[in-house]
Amino acid sequence: MYIYMGHMRLQDTQPYEPSFYQKNRLELIYDNASQIDIQNKKVLLSQSPQPLDYDMLLLATGASPNFFGWKGQNLQGVQGLYSLQDLEKLEKESSRKIRRAVIVGGGLIGIELAEMLHTRKIPVVFLVRESAYWEEILPPEESAMIQKEIKDHHIDLRLSTELKEIRGDENHHVSSIVTSQGEEIPCSLVGLTAGVHPNIKLIEETSIESGRGILINRQMETSIPDIFAAGDCAEFHESEEGCPTVEQLWYTGKNQGIAAGRFIARRAFQKEGKLEQTEKMDSTPYQRGIWFNSAKFFTIEYQTYGKVPSHLDPERTHLWSDPKSKILIRLVWEGKDPKSPITGFNFLGTRFRHNVCKQWIQEKKSASYVVAHLHQACFDPEFYRHSFRSFQKSFLGNELSHHGNERAKAG
Repeated sequence: MYIYMGHMRLQDTQPYEPSFYQKNRLELIYDNASQIDIQNKKVLLSQSPQPLDYDMLLLATGASPNFFGWKGQNLQGVQGLYSLQDLEKLEKESSRKIRRAVIVGGGLIGIELAEMLHTRKIPVVFLVRESAYWEEILPPEESAMIQKEIKDHHIDLRLSTELKEIRGDENHHVSSIVTSQGEEIPCSLVGLTAGVHPNIKLIEETSIESGRGILINRQMETSIPDIFAAGDCAEFHESEEGCPTVEQLWYTGKNQGIAAGRFIARRAFQKEGKLEQTEKMDSTPYQRGIWFNSAKFFTIEYQTYGKVPSHLDPERTHLWSDPKSKILIRLVWEGKDPKSPITGFNFLGTRFRHNVCKQWIQEKKSASYVVAHLHQACFDPEFYRHSFRSFQKSFLGNELSHHGNERAKAG
């Protein structure tokens, strides 16, 4: 996203300096794995006749954009937005002068692509099949604020609208799309951003078990000894309570990779008979922990911690927002009383510390306690208006009203 918008260069996105790999005995091979020979413990490559031998293998093949069999989805100018190759395709299409783009799918990738194209002054039509933006994730108030932000940036947002067909010209390049309402919209780029699915193509001809993704246990092991998997391609046999079995977030990918490294190292020490080193290593099974995510919707920053359902009982949440400043704070708690343990937070347009919010959820602090100590989590820059104070006043007024109603009922 930020490379296309000119905020970063490709080299700025590299995880390590080139010298890091040699220092840490990591050999980079630029090629595609075409096949896994489980019997002989080899990985076959597309461009090299010499296969790679392995003692242990970690599969981190990521995900692929969802293409749902739409007519015309293989035309030139139709693409997802997941990889560096997708960015290169987008740059190539942008050099052709895109007269209008259509984006299909109202998640985070879709709105990122809309912002990217907007910075190049490319008109965008944004198709969202739900009646509100990201309504399966966001409560109505948060969704409404983001919808206004999208429209304020002159994005043509079409709710309750689906893609029916993509049409092409004589050169097999996209020329228009047809919506579920039968409207034809001329365009020269179609971004298919209706989510992603685990990329398991590499294992389809093997005996490695799979479901939606490559099936693993909490030690990151697949059904085949010495083969592990982690990241967007992986699927746990059993989920943690309230958690999906496929975890496709940046922080879960990172944490799964760390866990896989631990268990691969343990296995290596075991095979070498180094029992002392094995016993010293952490053997705790992987756990996702407290859910969190962050994103940016044009100019509005978004953070969410814990569980914030899209449909909420009004007695289990408190919301304060300032539409003019594009700021929103929401707390969610367990019971119908603010003295109940806190379960989740939503923040739009303001910044609150992840480690503090996570600790409050883990320690089951009450909503009343959290509101009284909210200043400990806020880290908006100096001279920013501290919105948490307005939230505290709003919450206190609501709590007094709640207790007054309870007393009236008791009387």
